[in-house]
Amino acid sequence: MNVIMPIVELIGSLGFLMYGMKLMSDGVQNSAGDKLQRALSVITGNRIIALLTGLIVTMIIQSSGATTVMVVTFVNAGLMSLVQSVGVIFGANIGTTITAWIVSLFGFSFSISAFAIPVFGFGYFLKILLRKKNVYKNLGEAIMGFGMLFLGLSGLSDVFTPEQLGWLFKIQGSGFLAISVGFLIGIVITALLHSSSAFSAIVITMAYNGLISWELAAAMTLGSNIGSTIDAILAAFGSSADAKRAALIHVLFNVIGTVIALLFFRPFLNLVVLLTPGHENSNIAIRIAMLHTVFKTLSTIILLPLQSLLVKFTRVLIKDDPDDINKVYKLEFTSLPGKDSITTHIIHVEKAIADMTDVVTDMFDKIQIGVTKRNQDFIDKYHEKMSDTENYVDQMHEQITHYLINCERLQLTDVQFNHVSSMIQIVDELENMSDSCFGTIMLICRSIEKKMTFKTEDMERLLPYIELVRQFLQFIRININKTLTPEKLELARELEDGIDAFRKDLKKVARKRLEGGADVKSELLYIDMVRAIEHIGDNCFSISESLVNG
Repeated sequence: MNVIMPIVELIGSLGFLMYGMKLMSDGVQNSAGDKLQRALSVITGNRIIALLTGLIVTMIIQSSGATTVMVVTFVNAGLMSLVQSVGVIFGANIGTTITAWIVSLFGFSFSISAFAIPVFGFGYFLKILLRKKNVYKNLGEAIMGFGMLFLGLSGLSDVFTPEQLGWLFKIQGSGFLAISVGFLIGIVITALLHSSSAFSAIVITMAYNGLISWELAAAMTLGSNIGSTIDAILAAFGSSADAKRAALIHVLFNVIGTVIALLFFRPFLNLVVLLTPGHENSNIAIRIAMLHTVFKTLSTIILLPLQSLLVKFTRVLIKDDPDDINKVYKLEFTSLPGKDSITTHIIHVEKAIADMTDVVTDMFDKIQIGVTKRNQDFIDKYHEKMSDTENYVDQMHEQITHYLINCERLQLTDVQFNHVSSMIQIVDELENMSDSCFGTIMLICRSIEKKMTFKTEDMERLLPYIELVRQFLQFIRININKTLTPEKLELARELEDGIDAFRKDLKKVARKRLEGGADVKSELLYIDMVRAIEHIGDNCFSISESLVNG
């Protein structure tokens, strides 16, 4: 029992610590995470702004792993370039040191358990009493997590003593072997925990209680920086070449910085001691937090100017994706390892819908080309190409819908559920729109193959009609992932009414030509073209209504 009970207490305390960190992180992300993640998705190319954004976001959500996984996902979705991702990744690595500071500054200055239980209780009642207001409910969860974190830390502090677990930690030396073992322990345990912050709390607790030496704590901390890259590596599986490169840059940042720190291990530790208030007599918990921050900051100072070289190096190691444009479309739903974020999935699929809108808009543009240039060259250039594009849009429809159905299985808020449902409807309308575009193009091709003749003025009457539908499509393209205001919906209704009125006039003129003895096949095909183009306007208006409801 002397052996089993401390281990059971260790597992329980670690559970409290990690669940508290998760609850705190989730509470913050649920209250502000949507804005934070959208801020990441529109980051500029300025490396300093990108670095500060990554730092601030990570400090708020308490997880560099979550930030890095978001970055890899956004690069994969095309929302962020590889160059833009570098600064965010560097900033995230600095931001993650905040947990070590919280633990070192507050974890041992008073009775942790006496502090933790009232905090947890306050958070719980805040969540229950104000549950109808999501902001306070999420804030309550974050406070509960804060209390649980310190409750777990209190348990670790009680169990990590020479009397309880001293037999597990016989490596107290500062030689090469002890440093190497400590370094490897840091890598392995952090990778298993999926959290360098949790491992930092463990290291600080062990060092504070005298279980491990300052040198061994430093080696473990350096090792944890490499182990923390596991989430980015897992997120990169099955992603684009640039997403894999972003994950590789995260790995390189930690590996290069760690190698430099190990090569200059003694001078590096001396620098940390020098920067810590109290120097050699400083609190070892504060010293470890300082080591974490100094390591990340120095790594950033060294590597940020080499950003372009890092990007080029990753391009050499990871080859570009094969050119599969308009051939095979894939949008795989991947659960983000240990850091699953609903907002990240939604931002990803919004980008996919915007891409689908671009493809359909490009298809529509070919209609005007066909109407103005009715010759064999149009068939040779666009018949097969548009067939491939139509097949590609069908794949997008299937893949995006499947992705959205997976999103519906997550724990969505009412607002998120409505948004996802609206996106499913929008994707259906876009696919119907592509069918109409393709059908119209095929009608044009048939009229050319059958050598059907139309008066020049009859075809010219189609051009302003097509232009009106194009304006509606551009309106959708601009607003595709936005919520339409009543004023914009009214503009959409005016465009729809204008298209309907135009269609009636064109069909009326075509019927008069039929009554006057015009070629029946030509006039019926003309009416079919008018009807197919009008259907595109109907799809645009349906999307507009979905954008209001979503």
